[in-house]
Amino acid sequence: MKTAERWYSDRVQTEINLVRWGTFGRPVLVFPTAGGDAEEIERHGLVDACGQLIADGRIKLYSLDSVAGRAMMTKPGSPQHRLWLLNQFHDCVRREIVPAIHADLGGQELGIIASGASIGAFNAVAMMCRYPDVFDAAIGLSGSYRIERFYDRPWTRDLYYSAPLHFLPGLDGWPVELLRQRFALLATGAGRWENVEESWTMAGALGAKGIPNRVDNWGPQWDHEWPTWWQMLPQYLDELS
Repeated sequence: MKTAERWYSDRVQTEINLVRWGTFGRPVLVFPTAGGDAEEIERHGLVDACGQLIADGRIKLYSLDSVAGRAMMTKPGSPQHRLWLLNQFHDCVRREIVPAIHADLGGQELGIIASGASIGAFNAVAMMCRYPDVFDAAIGLSGSYRIERFYDRPWTRDLYYSAPLHFLPGLDGWPVELLRQRFALLATGAGRWENVEESWTMAGALGAKGIPNRVDNWGPQWDHEWPTWWQMLPQYLDELS
């Protein structure tokens, strides 16, 4: 069963869509690649790839518009504005998307698995690291975690607070203690357009804080493409759900 909601978000100053596939099961929020919209994962076959898990009532898939990712690619305004939008987008997910998911679950505040590919993987890991109170795990597929290169490398507070590679080294106290009860699974191919080092760099930052994580390198036959993610995501959701 597919449903969709749409509303105007003051946080990101635009309308945002939230789409759901499934009726029962563990909530999974899948972030689109770069500038994708909420239905990108359906058009590119990822929903079908997870179809058996959805049909069996093990997961409910959710996805939303990648508002900040779209700005990352199309580059409207200054780099500082786009980084502000990224920080606001994460806040929108926590303050608007997560409550909408919990409402869809009948008020059950179940822990959410965050996932995504490429820039979506960055957002998934960032959300778990920023908000471990609501995200139990992150599945990053072919992740691009060093995002400053997409913003002409300015240093701003918004970059610091949005990017785990920047804020994790200085994080301590209860957020770290909670993150040590979470899990990040970082999967990557080693074929065309992949960069395995991105996942190892992210794993190193997580491991330095004692946050459980695993890197799975699928090897050179797996490219930075949807067919790779069709195989990866259902396998890992089967493992974690």
